[in-house]
Amino acid sequence: MSNNKSFTYKDAGVDIDAGNQLVENIKPLVKATHRPGVMGSLGGFGGLFDLSEVNCDNPVLVSGTDGVGTKLKLAHMLNDHSTIGIDLVAMCANDIIVLGAEPLFFLDYYACGQLSTDQASAVIGGIANGCNISGCALIGGETAEMPGMYEGDDYDLAGFVVGVVDKKKVIDGSGVKAGQALVGITSSGPHSNGYSLIRKIIEAKNVDINQDFDGSTLGKKLLAPTQLYIKPILSLLENTTVHGMAHITGGGIMENITRVMPEGLAIEVVQNSWERLPVFDWLQEQGNIDDVEMLRTFNCGIGMVMVVDQTDVDTVTSHFADQGLNAWNIGQVIEKTHQDVVLK
Repeated sequence: MSNNKSFTYKDAGVDIDAGNQLVENIKPLVKATHRPGVMGSLGGFGGLFDLSEVNCDNPVLVSGTDGVGTKLKLAHMLNDHSTIGIDLVAMCANDIIVLGAEPLFFLDYYACGQLSTDQASAVIGGIANGCNISGCALIGGETAEMPGMYEGDDYDLAGFVVGVVDKKKVIDGSGVKAGQALVGITSSGPHSNGYSLIRKIIEAKNVDINQDFDGSTLGKKLLAPTQLYIKPILSLLENTTVHGMAHITGGGIMENITRVMPEGLAIEVVQNSWERLPVFDWLQEQGNIDDVEMLRTFNCGIGMVMVVDQTDVDTVTSHFADQGLNAWNIGQVIEKTHQDVVLK
């Protein structure tokens, strides 16, 4: 007996109506991120941006892309997807600000096994929030429902940002010299790096992530969204020369600062020169992690590092204090002998 059942896409696990509903849910969130230069509306085949609306004499476009890694697993553990989108924007926008670029627009890619409009709306709401904080427009994205690729309510995220900087104002590290200071700006927590190790510690130690911790819960401290540094840095650059910047992501303090060092230069980092958040002390103790491993896995309380003249250190730290962000002189640029990083 033949099987003449008529199959639909929904039978295969893809709900077109849910996808359409998600678009309707997020339209007002997307519109709220619009800035001068945005053209058209959500739903087209591509996002349009008019570069002539940007106040820049010799515009150079700067692009970046990233995800948030296995921090997504923690969001599932806590059933809180409201801030993971901020992480996505931050991991991309914080990367391009190190070149002095102002983020203009952002696109996201949300892939899942079965679309939950509530969950997806929460995630994209966080993305819109991150775009508002950083001053860039969310002009498009893609939602992919792929049953068989993802199980249950699992999903993955990728983000894409485009920014602009005047060609004469690109911060490329070419002005970095020995003797200049390293100013570290506080992080809000582990940001979006090291979460495979964090989850390993939680699993191995059978940790209750809902336990009270540092005025909140451990889970909330670990899920704290990545700090967005865009507007505070852009306002600093109006009056202060910054020779180089490093976003402290995968590889931690040990590997990211050296990425902006010219040939023949290294860095000297003074340990304990900044305030390390309690969550990092907890991770080090619970995981029995040595100091170097901590510094090459986590940001350890420093989310962004600037290379500035020694005479500008007080100006820079005061500026960030006015923005509600702690900043410290954490070391200096030195002539390279054998090591890229010298710990004091």
